[in-house]
Amino acid sequence: MEKEYSPKKIENYVQEYWKKNKTFEVKEDFKKEKYYCLPMLPYPSGKLHMGHVRNYTISDVIARYQRMLGKNVLQPMGWDAFGLPAEEAAIKNKTTPFSWTKKNIQYMKKQLQSLGFSYDWSREITTCHPEYYRWEQWFFTKLHEKKLVYKKNSLVNWCDYDKTVLANEQVINGCCWRCQNKIITKKIPQWFIKIRNYAESLYQDLKKLNHWPENVKNMQKNWIGRIKGFQITLNVFNTHQTLKVFINRLDLIMGVTHVSISACHELSTNISKNNKIIKNFIKKYKYISQEEFKKVKYIGINTDLFVIHPITEKKIPIWISNFTIKEYGTDAVLSIPGHNENDWYFAVKNNLKIKYVVSNPNHPESNSSFIDIKGKLFNSDEFNGLNFKDSSKKIKKILYQKKILKEKINYKLQDWCVSRQRYWGTPIPMATLKNGEIVSIPENNLPVTLPKIEKNLDLFKKPIDSNSNWAQILINSESAIRETDTFDTFIESSWYYARYTCPNFNTGMIDPIASKYWLPVDQYIGGIEHAIMHLMYFRFYHKLLRDFKLVDFDEPVKNLLCQGMVLSEAFYEIDSNFQRNWFHSSSVLIKRNAKGEIIKSCTREGKELVYAGMIKMSKSKNNGIEPELIIQSYGADTIRLFIMFSAPVESSLEWKESGVKGIYRFLKKLWKLILNYINIQNTHQKMNFNFLNDQQSELRYKLHKTIAKVSDDVSRRQAFNTAISSIMELVNQLIKAPIKEEQDKSIMRESLICIIKMLYPFTPHFCFFVWNYFNENIPIDNETWPVFQKDILSKKYHLIVIQINGKTRCTTKISNDLNKEKIVLHAQSHPIIKKYLKNINIKKIIHIPNKIINFVI
Repeated sequence: MEKEYSPKKIENYVQEYWKKNKTFEVKEDFKKEKYYCLPMLPYPSGKLHMGHVRNYTISDVIARYQRMLGKNVLQPMGWDAFGLPAEEAAIKNKTTPFSWTKKNIQYMKKQLQSLGFSYDWSREITTCHPEYYRWEQWFFTKLHEKKLVYKKNSLVNWCDYDKTVLANEQVINGCCWRCQNKIITKKIPQWFIKIRNYAESLYQDLKKLNHWPENVKNMQKNWIGRIKGFQITLNVFNTHQTLKVFINRLDLIMGVTHVSISACHELSTNISKNNKIIKNFIKKYKYISQEEFKKVKYIGINTDLFVIHPITEKKIPIWISNFTIKEYGTDAVLSIPGHNENDWYFAVKNNLKIKYVVSNPNHPESNSSFIDIKGKLFNSDEFNGLNFKDSSKKIKKILYQKKILKEKINYKLQDWCVSRQRYWGTPIPMATLKNGEIVSIPENNLPVTLPKIEKNLDLFKKPIDSNSNWAQILINSESAIRETDTFDTFIESSWYYARYTCPNFNTGMIDPIASKYWLPVDQYIGGIEHAIMHLMYFRFYHKLLRDFKLVDFDEPVKNLLCQGMVLSEAFYEIDSNFQRNWFHSSSVLIKRNAKGEIIKSCTREGKELVYAGMIKMSKSKNNGIEPELIIQSYGADTIRLFIMFSAPVESSLEWKESGVKGIYRFLKKLWKLILNYINIQNTHQKMNFNFLNDQQSELRYKLHKTIAKVSDDVSRRQAFNTAISSIMELVNQLIKAPIKEEQDKSIMRESLICIIKMLYPFTPHFCFFVWNYFNENIPIDNETWPVFQKDILSKKYHLIVIQINGKTRCTTKISNDLNKEKIVLHAQSHPIIKKYLKNINIKKIIHIPNKIINFVI
């Protein structure tokens, strides 16, 4: 064992061993408990960033720990390879998307391997390969057979910069989630999957996800937007028409003062044909975005039509409003401005009647509160004085008798638009016959592969040409034109977890035997930013696969961990155009105060810069840290241990090189401790537990207490940072411990073995290498996690400090069942204390239970 810790030599050696021996390849073993640990697959952008490194380090720590528990652990890796960024990058770099993606994958794979992640590379998946996407094409044709997909001319979110459609989830504050360009609405033919059919299941099954973060489940609930209520069919006054309206509380029906319908409602369209004012209103507000709505809230127009109130039979005006939307499955609602905030603002702005019908039990003198009060009714005729339950029951009975009431659950969730007007994606396996009929591509013609493009790079910016030779096809001897749209790439990332269980299965989408063994995923790790889009589609697609008998279970993942962001210091200057120019920290001269806080920053030329604080690492802010640079300087194990130590996994991590250096020093210190032990004596007698002195007993107690805490931190609490901290404390205590007697050596050996095992998930290269000096026959990859001994932790004694005149002279072991008098006698009889107390009068004895005995002489 060399004197100095040299991560480069160690890590290269260990990684070659793992590769040569295929250490982490696994197969189904039905005699062994499985554990499927899955990090979210990366997009091959070209380089790993620290967000990737944190995500994959967390996953690898969990995977390695579970292996040490004796489980058959699957941890795969692959590439979410289709998508717009690769297409745009290929255009910019004058190459093809395939060449660009392939090159990036090769580089990123090398980066991942340099970090020592224990992946089963034999299961590697690349989603742009036909062997992968042929099965999602096949599945789409099966969904089409069951009428779970459809194509229609639809108003869509269109990004004019990216030249493609966006799903609702991909529109953030009225802008494209990727390029932040403002979206517009337009009507084009699009393919949809009926996710709304699964809205109730997606909502209710959140209750089964006991080990998912509550904030993720709440975000999904809000996006599904489930609202339970009633649909009432009302007569339109002086016509033969009816209008179906929605209300979620029947007890408020006597407070209805008008009906709000959306600009998209069929009635709005019919009225506009003969009314230019309404036609212009609809044109202006039909496709209003959320951002535009904030600027022009609560705009409406009177239709001059009325419905008949279902109880009073009085006329109620119908208004078209710009805030009534179709998203909740109804675009006509009974408006109750006395008890609904939006309705109240709309009524005030348009001078409409406001009627209060529920008294506020907390503030009887005020009835204008929008709080969801369920008090007694007033101003409600025959229902006056009734509470919420009784009034709702009575009103429901009346409306049922009139046969105009229907219980209804509405959802904000809309069907998933999966068409994209770009080249680099999975071709949609559909075609249109000459008679206009849409048919599936026959199974024997799958996969439908992309047309090869080698020269005309501008074509990447346009949909695939329907007039090209590629688009012309014969289906059952009939001429047809292929679909020229490609799939939303979220489809590829919605089922990859299942394909990892059988990546080379050629006779079907998913191997039923392998999937039954490995699924569901035991631990999924990824960023909170995927809470709505990816995780919603992920859960939905699993339910589709389940209903087609391709997988078991209702949900794809048992445990979800969402890691926090990685933050780094950022600096900028304001240029002459009032734009921010960002500077990397390596080019900035920084002055700090005694607390380490930045008080001044400037360029090497002396130009003062603005310190933007610790913010998320990003290319745009020029505050990213290249993982390769850290690995070259400190080693992969240092970066892994720093990432797991510096913050709880759910919290943001502040990147500080001083912290990285501190971790590196710790590993060097541990290396030296191990080296010292080996040099002193590598052999030892069997430990005799009956002859341990107080210090030895306390050290062994500390060891097993640490094992218990680290085990709980890693397994149950997933508090990896405190686990590492406990190991560091134990190492510091061992450094001070003597290695003179055989018992000392035995305790040191036991302690070091346990420390190496506990650190192995975090620093696998370091631990693999030093383990050879303790057990040459079995590599640490096949070792088990250390187990603490309960009898040691339930010790029947405690240590107390014995002082003379407040000065510590020694410590001694005291039985827990001794009273004060016996403790004093025991302390007085200690050989060291006897010398001090011989022929001396004790003036006072101070006893602090379980801690100190102080003799004042």
